Amino acid sequence: MGYWDIPEGTACVQKTWISTKLGTALGMVGSAYHLVAVQPESAMAGLQRATNITVTMATMGAVFGMATCLSAQARDAPDDPFNYFVGGCASGIFIGARTHSAVTGTSACLGLGVLAFYTKVGKMEGWKLAGTPVR
Repeated sequence: MGYWDIPEGTACVQKTWISTKLGTALGMVGSAYHLVAVQPESAMAGLQRATNITVTMATMGAVFGMATCLSAQARDAPDDPFNYFVGGCASGIFIGARTHSAVTGTSACLGLGVLAFYTKVGKMEGWKLAGTPVR
């Protein structure tokens, strides 16, 4: 069962677990690319960097999943895209706290919130990022 298969505003722990796993996977892939692009000085430095990136992304996934689900429950509007804005914004605020920067947190809040909002709108309206090839 995937994230989109669970009704909005229900099974918050399960939805959070799924978004945490997705964040972890993205963090692992991102840290692998980062380690190739910027070579660490030692194996321990590489391990620390990979762990830092992966844990940060996993936490962002958890924050997004829980904030989105709790917003849907608290507002009693399960299919409202604003819930996804709240989740994205909460993840952005986490990044700001992680970097000790209010500017980073504010811009990440707005950027991730808008991205999540339009992701939900696109899912509801059936938007396609890529269609079938034209011959």
